[in-house]
Amino acid sequence: MAFRGPKVRLWRWRRNPLRRRTDTVEAWVVLGTWVLTVLAGVLAGWTAARGVERGLAQERLQWRPTTALVTERAPGSPAGSGQGSGTALRVWGKVRWTAADGTEHTGRARVRPGSAAGTPVTVWTDPRGRLVTEPATPAQARTRAGTVGGLVGVSAAAVPLVTGRALRTRLERRRMARWDAEWARFGPLWSRNIW
Repeated sequence: MAFRGPKVRLWRWRRNPLRRRTDTVEAWVVLGTWVLTVLAGVLAGWTAARGVERGLAQERLQWRPTTALVTERAPGSPAGSGQGSGTALRVWGKVRWTAADGTEHTGRARVRPGSAAGTPVTVWTDPRGRLVTEPATPAQARTRAGTVGGLVGVSAAAVPLVTGRALRTRLERRRMARWDAEWARFGPLWSRNIW
C-alpha cells in the first residue's frame, strides 16, 4: 500500500514549482465543466417544466367536456364489467357529438362494455370540436412537469459533463505522451550500472 500525504485542496490553483501548465488548464476545465453542468441542467429543466405546466394549464382552460351518444352497441357485455359503476373497465366504441360551433362529429371514445346505441357518454373536446383526452389535474400537471423537467435537466447537464470528461481524458493522454517522451530520453541515464 502506497503512503499518501494529507489531501491538499485546490492544489492545482496554488503556486507550486512542480505545477505544470496542464494542471492549470485541467483545473479550469474542471471548474468550467461543473459550472456549465449545473447551469445547463437547472436552466433546461426549469424551462421544460414551466413549458409543460403552462401547456397543461392551457389544455385545462380550452378543453371542455361534451356529451356524446354511442352510435352502435359497444363490444362486451354490461354484466361482464365486474367493476360496478366505476371507470376501471372501458372499451372503444363509436360515438357522435355536436361541437360548440354546431357541427356534428363522430369518432371513437372509451365507453362501458355493452353500451347500447344512444347511451350518453362524456367525452372531452378541444376548441375545434376534436376528441381529446381528459386534461390533467393541477396535481398531475405538477408531477408531469417535474418529471419532464428532471429528465430534460439531467439530459442537458450530461452534455457539458461528458464534453468536460472527454477533454480531461485528452489532456491526460497528452500528459502521458510527454512523460513517455521524457522518460525515453532520461530513463537510460538513470538505469546504468555504476559499479
